[in-house]
Amino acid sequence: MRIAVNTRLLLANRLEGIGWFTHEILRRWVCAHPEHTFYFLFDREPDQAFLFAGNVVPVVLFPPARHPLLWYWFFEYSVTRFLKRRDIDLFVSTDGCMPLHARRRDGRPMPCVDVIHDLGFEHIAGGMRWSHRRYYRYFMPRFACRADLLCTVSDFSRADLAACYGVAADKITVVYNAALASYHPLTEAEKAVVRENVSGGRPYFIYVGSIHRRKNVWRMLQAFDRFKAATGAPHRFVMVGTPMWRDRRMEKAYATLAHKQDILWLGRVEPEALNGLVAASEALVYVSIFEGFGIPVVEAFAAETAVITSNVTSLPEVGGEAACYVDPYDVEAISAGMARVAGDAAYRAELIARGRRQREKFSWDESARRFDEAVARLMDGR
Repeated sequence: MRIAVNTRLLLANRLEGIGWFTHEILRRWVCAHPEHTFYFLFDREPDQAFLFAGNVVPVVLFPPARHPLLWYWFFEYSVTRFLKRRDIDLFVSTDGCMPLHARRRDGRPMPCVDVIHDLGFEHIAGGMRWSHRRYYRYFMPRFACRADLLCTVSDFSRADLAACYGVAADKITVVYNAALASYHPLTEAEKAVVRENVSGGRPYFIYVGSIHRRKNVWRMLQAFDRFKAATGAPHRFVMVGTPMWRDRRMEKAYATLAHKQDILWLGRVEPEALNGLVAASEALVYVSIFEGFGIPVVEAFAAETAVITSNVTSLPEVGGEAACYVDPYDVEAISAGMARVAGDAAYRAELIARGRRQREKFSWDESARRFDEAVARLMDGR
């Protein structure tokens, strides 16, 4: 088969959640099928590291698509024309966006597989430019209905897609995210070295993710401030991630903190170094108000670190019985979770032990197999 794949989010040194899903699934998929030719569709010159095997053909299409108007041009004109010209057999998108009117050379509709990770833009106000939100709200239900096969990353998102867009549940396949192979536990001596370098030897909580409204960063900061005031603990809070959209509420909350000197902003950190930061932490604090999956939770399990996370959306599904759950809208509850994990070594050890069992449910090899089988069923049925 000739398979075209939307790979515009494969960006060197800038892979985020969807980018890592794309990377890990495609790397395994193309290597498992040397009999197929995969056309990777980029909107700028690709890094050679993303051409995973000899059966991958890179294609750069105009324009560089970083705005809704350019997204529309990229998919409805550039991609659509390419698919027909090359007589492609299957189109796959891993970031939700796809051409609505693509057809094969013989005039039949192009078979399409689409991965929609979550519908946060439907549920969370703010945190996104008006133009982006309007594009997603208008086009995403059309993409979901147009796709011949729809994939998502959790049972929660599967139910959300069915409820919001009226997509038949049996059309949606769940393909979980997982932790990268670089995540692993550290020895106590290795943890001590990381803590000395990062926090002056003091214990610390860690947050990993974008600095975004739906990540609930402002309540995390307030909860940490209350934790410090209530316990007098020496802990610091390491924040790893880059701002996605300006959040004045977070800025206002940060300005009022009494212990802001104990909050360390590290920006983006590459996975190899990030593993050490997570593994040496007292706990991951990840209390988003909306998630389609929540990759940092599984990464913390792999690094054998305790997890404090939200009791809403997909996070209980991902965390299972291995996390300390809190109400993400309740600053006192988040603070209490921090105090419990920091103050009870036996409880923390139990969470870590449960995390070792929970992490076995998430594997990129298994997810790639599920994706491959779903695509094979689709094409066999056609």
